[in-house]
Amino acid sequence: MNQLKFYVDGAWVDPAVPSTLGVVNPATEQTFATISLGTAQDVDRAVKAARRAFASYAETTREERLGYLRRIVEGFRARLPELARTMTLEMGSPITFSTERQATVALFHFEEALRVLADYPFEERMGAGIVRREPIGVCGLITPWNWPLNQVASKVAPALATGCTVVLKPSEIAPLSAMLFAEIVHEAGLPPGVFNLVNGDGPTVGQAIAAHPEVDLVSFTGSTAAGIQVAKLAADTVKRVAQELGGKSANIILPDADIRAAVTAGVHACNTNAGQNCQSPTRMLVPRNQRELAHQAAREAVDSIRLGDPLDPATTMGPLVSQAQYDKVQRLIQSGVEQGATLVAGGTGRPDQVNQGYYVRPTVFGDVTRDMRIANEEIFGPVLSILCYDSEDEAVEIANDTPFGLAGFVQSKDIGHARKVANRIRAGRVYLNGAPFDRSLPFGGYKQSGNGREFGVFGFEEYLEVKAILGSPA
Repeated sequence: MNQLKFYVDGAWVDPAVPSTLGVVNPATEQTFATISLGTAQDVDRAVKAARRAFASYAETTREERLGYLRRIVEGFRARLPELARTMTLEMGSPITFSTERQATVALFHFEEALRVLADYPFEERMGAGIVRREPIGVCGLITPWNWPLNQVASKVAPALATGCTVVLKPSEIAPLSAMLFAEIVHEAGLPPGVFNLVNGDGPTVGQAIAAHPEVDLVSFTGSTAAGIQVAKLAADTVKRVAQELGGKSANIILPDADIRAAVTAGVHACNTNAGQNCQSPTRMLVPRNQRELAHQAAREAVDSIRLGDPLDPATTMGPLVSQAQYDKVQRLIQSGVEQGATLVAGGTGRPDQVNQGYYVRPTVFGDVTRDMRIANEEIFGPVLSILCYDSEDEAVEIANDTPFGLAGFVQSKDIGHARKVANRIRAGRVYLNGAPFDRSLPFGGYKQSGNGREFGVFGFEEYLEVKAILGSPA
């Protein structure tokens, strides 16, 4: 599974400087593939190819771009099992989850881009002139390892749909699914230079993309600290920056909710993808008089999680992605113990009878207070903090007491009441009573969770510039 070339200007090419990195299977801790690490020289070659291609690709018709997207969708569907298995190997996502969520949701973004593009009004009369929306140009796309193909698709699909050209840097930790995706794009017949892929690390390739003067937009998904660095590098050339960063989402369980059912669902939502989700509801807020029931329900929910080989369809939780992530989560679990939180379930160390792989025990802490590290830091692992509140106002205050604002969750039998609470949460997306994913609704954050939006028409418009033409009769 060695993938030592980059995809630049319509062809697979060798890196400018030979340098390799092993890709580790987190379930076995064994290197099973090798990629090349790029340099600023590789980025420059890719950006120049994208710049050359932009002039003509920006002028393609709606029907031409619809045709390219349809062929990508067809290729994606044909190779979906292969894409899912690759993500399981590279980042540990259980194969059932990789198939039904990781790969399938990535496909959704191309289907959604097709839907939006089909009748999007690129020109409309306004006042005494015309407002025209045009592709922004060359887009540098930097994506993470936790949803390796979903985040690629959420950026590439609208970029291609709007007439932009792209340079993609997938995560070097989980790059192989993106390499397969590049094959799908190639087979779809896009003009050379429209789509380019350069592997590499953030400090080298990521920073070169963010700083490159011929990149018109950089879209980044990752940690807030890395996002700040990307924005600083982009500032010198005043390029547009779209960022989806960290989160510490609160799940407010109101007193009239079915406490046991809400807590059970909240535990499983927190542990989805082994907790490696930026919008995970990692702070559960429960009425103080329901503390005992909440702890009991959380313990029972954790007991139902099945850890194991991620290639086993029955497994519901696999390992974390890397040794570094494992070590970080272990430190934060230990901090919860040391700072006096009540250990409801889980704890430090590997699960029983597991002697290899970056597996973490699904952990729930009770009696968490707002000053604890586990209540403030994004853990990015299967760790839930339960905080108690005495009034609805206090619950909302706790929910908003964070530098992040990516998502929020509210549970109540009274949907009207839940909506009023949702309106008070300072976050870019709020889920009521376990509402399902909707690919057409905008996704993005307030505060240090980022800026800009992805998904649907809002994500589509991130890749467009607005031009006013005055004095035009039509």
